[in-house]
Amino acid sequence: MSDGQRYAACVEYDGAGYHGWQSLKSGLPTIQQHVEAALGFVANHPVSVVCAGRTDAGVHGCRQIIHFDSPADRTERSWVFGANTHLPDSIALRWVRPVSTDFHARFSALARRYRYVIYNTPVRPAILPRGVTWNYRPLDEQRMAEAARYLVGEHDFTSYRAVQCQAKNPVREITSLSVKRFGDLLVIDIQANAFLHHMVRNIAGVLMAIGCGKREPVWARDVLEARDRRMGGVTAPPYGLYFVNVIYPAEFDLPEEALGPGFIAPLLNP
Repeated sequence: MSDGQRYAACVEYDGAGYHGWQSLKSGLPTIQQHVEAALGFVANHPVSVVCAGRTDAGVHGCRQIIHFDSPADRTERSWVFGANTHLPDSIALRWVRPVSTDFHARFSALARRYRYVIYNTPVRPAILPRGVTWNYRPLDEQRMAEAARYLVGEHDFTSYRAVQCQAKNPVREITSLSVKRFGDLLVIDIQANAFLHHMVRNIAGVLMAIGCGKREPVWARDVLEARDRRMGGVTAPPYGLYFVNVIYPAEFDLPEEALGPGFIAPLLNP
């Protein structure tokens, strides 16, 4: 069977009930497993997908970009609505577009972007309890923003990656990193050429320790320069983390959308 047409697609998901993006031999539920099954139903043949960046258990996706190949003759609308009919309510395709075989969801990406949403009140939330990370200690966003500046640029992020991270090279380039408050919500917004395992969650953990006054802002730099994960403190929970964008060369002409998560999009995208 010919590989046929290559397609790019955007997947949105609530990751709270899944064991991450990547399919597992154990059979535990993952995002990839459900997306491949739904697209395979529409295509009437097995479909394999490649994603821009694998997310961990409990992490959400607003704009996860994938690609897949299929010789099946289907319209863009048929791919989207047909697949969504066979996906759980917590996963949805937002769009599907035919692309050239030069496009690769992972290797064509120039940058990736995450947002980490913190609900900062003394009382835990009952609404979206797994859609935000709750921190009951008052957080000073200005101290956190000051600390974040030490991490912008190209650095060895050994101290900010999981011990079990399999990446051969710990050097990454953070092109932007901001911390902003919107009432009781704090949003850490970070873009880099690529990320290491648990990198964003470890950065969030350091910034929250600084924000509540346990550490001074310069500690973010001290952790970075130590190149030792043991210096980095606690890994922040996954529930407030959203994979919100992937940057590709303009030649691929993928659809543009307001960045999520949707429940705070009006605040983040004025």
